[in-house]
Amino acid sequence: MGYRVGIIGPESTGKSTLAKYLAKRYNGVYVPEYAREYMEKLDRPYSYDDVVSIAHHQIEHLQGLQDGLYFFDTELIITKVWFEYKYGSCPDWLEKAIRDYPMDTYLLTYPDIKWEPDPVRENPAIRLELFERYEREVQALDIPYYVVKHLLP
Repeated sequence: MGYRVGIIGPESTGKSTLAKYLAKRYNGVYVPEYAREYMEKLDRPYSYDDVVSIAHHQIEHLQGLQDGLYFFDTELIITKVWFEYKYGSCPDWLEKAIRDYPMDTYLLTYPDIKWEPDPVRENPAIRLELFERYEREVQALDIPYYVVKHLLP
């Protein structure tokens, strides 16, 4: 199944840049953020069913992994928190998938860089709150994680 590094954190905290860099640096596989790809194709506001589709795609991808080193630009924990924040609850099957297909390590990006707006980002004012939610989720899984701070002036 390989070694899986989940890069999670609030929007606009450098997850994609970090995942691409690490995959290249360590000759691993970069796994892009599927939610972004999905949302960019929509010609309407997203719905609960869209988030369900995104989650199912993420799970199918995890089920098909081969040996190797993988760097995930977001993964199921972000989808879980998204369900909870936007819709007030998370489906049980997603909770189970998080336990069934865990990452080996998490890198949690801290919101200490400037917000960069784009059409699929929507939460500039709550990045610290989201960071804290992601951290609680990782801590509950008892999987090693490291907070990545950019420490820019």
